[in-house]
Amino acid sequence: MMTDQAKVRVLLLESIHPDAVSRLEAGGYEVESVRNALDESELIARIRGVHLLGIRSKTQVTAKVLDAADSLVAIGAFCIGTDQIDLTAASANGIAVFNAPFSNTRSVVELAIAEIISMTRRLTEKNALMHTGVWDKSAEGAHEIRGRRLGIIGYGNIGTQLSVLAENLGMYVSFYDTADKLALSNAHRCASIEELLETSDVVTLHVDGRPGNAGFFGAEQFKRMREGALFLNLSRGIVVDHVALREALESGHLAGAAVDVFPSEPKGRGDEFVSELRGLPNVILTPHIGGSTEEAQSDIGGFVANKLASFVEDGNTTLSVNLPGVALPEQAGQSRIGHVHVNTPGVLAQVNSILAEHKVNVEGQLLSTRGEYGYLITDISGGFSDEVLERLRAMEQTVRLRVLS
Repeated sequence: MMTDQAKVRVLLLESIHPDAVSRLEAGGYEVESVRNALDESELIARIRGVHLLGIRSKTQVTAKVLDAADSLVAIGAFCIGTDQIDLTAASANGIAVFNAPFSNTRSVVELAIAEIISMTRRLTEKNALMHTGVWDKSAEGAHEIRGRRLGIIGYGNIGTQLSVLAENLGMYVSFYDTADKLALSNAHRCASIEELLETSDVVTLHVDGRPGNAGFFGAEQFKRMREGALFLNLSRGIVVDHVALREALESGHLAGAAVDVFPSEPKGRGDEFVSELRGLPNVILTPHIGGSTEEAQSDIGGFVANKLASFVEDGNTTLSVNLPGVALPEQAGQSRIGHVHVNTPGVLAQVNSILAEHKVNVEGQLLSTRGEYGYLITDISGGFSDEVLERLRAMEQTVRLRVLS
């Protein structure tokens, strides 16, 4: 049971913003904040006794980690993506997962716009020459972005906002998405990725890191891009073949690239960065900083920390990425039970039968299901015996039972 908040232990990795630490400590939680990511063995060694885990994009929360987590009730991904978490294993253990799907959108979009302008104007080359004492005041190869076509692969939160800002700057926009997405403003939806590649002056990736996307953009896709086009990847490192990208750049087929994410990234600040793209003058390399602005990290810290605290204290799963979304208004003077279970017919009737047998008075109840699992919150007036909890936990469908208050 987690009714004593002072005993809730929180482990935050990867230098999560101090706003998250402050919010959780204000709730009476015991918070440990670690600067770097942890690998699987390191995390297994530290996860025991931890109730809440906070990570960013580098830490992999595998099934082995979750098996070792004897007290974990929720994971906060202080970023957009959750592909670094084994969501199937988390659900099977009744562990809620929360992320920040919107908080750093603007920061990623602004970086993409900045890089498109920088490459189109050849600012990186001009800057490098100036630092070596060379004054090269030439317009050769430098262009405005106005009138050029931006091709966006992945038309989600980031892709759509980038689409709007790019049009406001005078660009034409095309997009491709496997899902049926509504085009904003004058954006053109391409029927195929080939159409987008063959017609765009700039191609930018904004897809997730699901295993099926690994290596999907390689030599064939670069070959289809227009000669002299620009390429950006601010999504996930595994989706691009960097050897093929280097060849496309060295051959002159592509005029430039900007890459913020990599298949293998250092665990912490100051560690050596190794990549096939190092040393190329027409490439902008950034250390996974798409969402790394003070504004975005502060928003993410507060947002995800609030979601974790709300789950611990009230059992609310609104915007959980793996459990059904349930939020029951709190009522003073009542006990609350949260029940994660396998989604089979008759669970609610069975729970209420057990409560009725023990003369437990239900004041409020809310159930929702998502795929294989269901989540039930029950508010009870008066007390209840340990036998009630034992009966509920003994149900064949029960995944996890928590007494919230």
